[in-house]
Amino acid sequence: MGDLAVGARSGHDGPEDRPERHDGTVPPAVEDAATSASDSGDGGGGGTRESGEQGGQPKKQRSFWKELPLLIGIALILALLIKTFLVQAFSIPSDSMQNTLQKGDRVLVDKLTPWFGSEPERGEVVVFHDPDNWLAGEPTVTPNPLQRVLGWIGLMPSSNEKDLIKRVIGVAGDTIECKGTGPLKVNGHALNDTFVYAGNTPCSVDDQGGQFKVKVPKGKIWVMGDHRQNSLDSRYHQQDKNHGFVPVGNVIGRAIVIAWPPTRWNTLPIPDAFDQNLSAAAPGALGLAGAVPLVLWRRRRLAGGLTGGNSRVSSDGTAG
Repeated sequence: MGDLAVGARSGHDGPEDRPERHDGTVPPAVEDAATSASDSGDGGGGGTRESGEQGGQPKKQRSFWKELPLLIGIALILALLIKTFLVQAFSIPSDSMQNTLQKGDRVLVDKLTPWFGSEPERGEVVVFHDPDNWLAGEPTVTPNPLQRVLGWIGLMPSSNEKDLIKRVIGVAGDTIECKGTGPLKVNGHALNDTFVYAGNTPCSVDDQGGQFKVKVPKGKIWVMGDHRQNSLDSRYHQQDKNHGFVPVGNVIGRAIVIAWPPTRWNTLPIPDAFDQNLSAAAPGALGLAGAVPLVLWRRRRLAGGLTGGNSRVSSDGTAG
């Protein structure tokens, strides 16, 4: 091999002595070696670097510190997209949802399903924008610049948004009623609301809104806090422009899990009290089912009257 390299460097015009196969051809490996040696002799160090690159050797990787800004930028964009369309973190600032939520808890809110037309359901814990100055007089926190940025991209709860968190009690078409200390009724069905804060009564005995009977209009929901005697919810805003109801369009999403602190990790399922048939359509359907036999019996009786020749009776019946 050394002789071969020297012959390549000499530049003589004669053919090089290369080992041949039985068929008279030169093995490719030997030919490649000769060519590489020739290039390295003629071109020096630069020729070696070029041949290495042409041979498919990997280029030198970029420094981690040079790629770090790009990685941070991608992470921030992803975090912003997640906050906007998927999940957002919120901090619980009060005791109005005890014992389900404690002051200082961080919850993750599902923002994806509303994009597909899903509307709040009874029993869900939802976060919503202030419908009509419900948070008037509440202290506001002034965030520092870093908190503003992290809150904007969703890496920490936003401190300047006017949002509330309550439980959905009624949806469009429902009749919600509270008398005395309870029970709370939805479409005539008493709720076994074991999720209410221990020591509270389902209804509050006062003349500011604790006693009520309302029907939820289309596009609205009725919300209440689990700490019934410590929650300024729909009951106490019946004089606002929405009469205490929350527009569905104000709902940001459903709180699905307690994410912080770690000792409080838990999901937020719909309580069993809302599993019973609370639909406002159920009584009407039962009434219709009961009315069908009576209508058929009446039509049969009228037909019998026409056959008997009592034209005045049948006429009266038809007119009636």
